[in-house]
Amino acid sequence: MAIDLWEHLAAKLDHQYRYVEFQTLRDLIGATASGKVDVAVTNMTINQSRAERVDFTQPWFDGGMRIMTNTERGKGLSNLISGLSDAGFLKAYAWIASIIVAATFFLTFFDRRFDTSFPRRWRDGVAESFYTVMSVATSGKPPSRKNLFGWVGRIWQGLWLVCGIAVLAYVTSSVTSVMTTLSLTNQINGIADLADQPVGVLRGTVEEDFALQQGLQTRPYPGLAQAVESLLSGDVAAVIADAPVLEYYAYTHADLPVDVVGRLFEPDKYGFALPHGSTLTHPLTIEVLGALDTGEVEKLRTRYFGAAE
Repeated sequence: MAIDLWEHLAAKLDHQYRYVEFQTLRDLIGATASGKVDVAVTNMTINQSRAERVDFTQPWFDGGMRIMTNTERGKGLSNLISGLSDAGFLKAYAWIASIIVAATFFLTFFDRRFDTSFPRRWRDGVAESFYTVMSVATSGKPPSRKNLFGWVGRIWQGLWLVCGIAVLAYVTSSVTSVMTTLSLTNQINGIADLADQPVGVLRGTVEEDFALQQGLQTRPYPGLAQAVESLLSGDVAAVIADAPVLEYYAYTHADLPVDVVGRLFEPDKYGFALPHGSTLTHPLTIEVLGALDTGEVEKLRTRYFGAAE
């Protein structure tokens, strides 16, 4: 958007130019301050420290910071298994599995001894017993069985039902609790949710400075594409950057599981930067005001970010 606006303004001024690319905003500001470049064309935040080094045009866009997150973070079977392991539930599941195996063989020996209609082949008998045990464990209801011991047998079957219901309730509640914990832990809506989590920022930006001031664990990247790649791979929990930059990226990469969340914070304004005393500052500012008045800036905003909600 900044480049399109600049080209529109340069045409109005009949100003000839060529582009020089810099790796970071810090390098670009340094080159502008030293006079190596005539105009810094980017979404540059206007602040006091920068204004001490360069001149700015009239602001042409209201910006700020927002947070980009991975919408699939914390989801999936691997995350659930990891959560169950961290909570100690997998050990309990191992004990339950051991009991199921033991109960299967116990029931096999029992029925081979007392039930004349029970399959004589071991593999058939074990399969029948395993099915019975799993039916009790997963539904609380055993398949139809002979009552070999009268009222004692009925009490025994009732105890089986209680054990099965308890196992089913335990597994269900443990999985639900872990899924709820993962959802709450991975929910990010603001800066407060990023404590003790790695955060991606763009190197040399005010967002990097802000994140450091907030005591966040920052990981700087040369560009947004690299930061998003780390976000999707799980290396960082979120990316903090200019709201328009994040919104445009999400808008143009709808196929990626990323979303811009939370409210705008640290609101600021964007302007073009020029060396102190540049003769281009005043005429460029006049054209910026004209582009705002005629709606040219709003047209560009709509093109890049969609219609305002």
